[in-house]
Amino acid sequence: MLPKELTKDIITRLQSIKGQVDGLTKMLDEDQDPEKILIQFKAAQMGLDKAHYLLLDEVYRKALALKIVETVEACPGNCGNEDKIEFLRKQFPELELEDLTEKMKEISRMKEDLDQINGEK
Repeated sequence: MLPKELTKDIITRLQSIKGQVDGLTKMLDEDQDPEKILIQFKAAQMGLDKAHYLLLDEVYRKALALKIVETVEACPGNCGNEDKIEFLRKQFPELELEDLTEKMKEISRMKEDLDQINGEK
């Protein structure tokens, strides 16, 4: 559902965060200075928060935009979903981050339906 070229940076970030978490585990096993552990923990948390935001605002938003374009192209103007597609297209710039996954599923279902209809013609 998500294009690989959009998820590449997020995967790299998550691998980096994994390294930080592994480092934290090692610091705890070695009974390191609690202040240093806390600093590293905060750094890992900030990295995870940033990756989460980028996932929603960059990856999901771009994936939704691509899916909207594909769906518009698949609907020649008489597909029965024109109003829904146009509403979502206009609503897109104002969508809250937490609404992106729901809208991605919605537009994907419309696109699948259109692909099935267009394949039958």
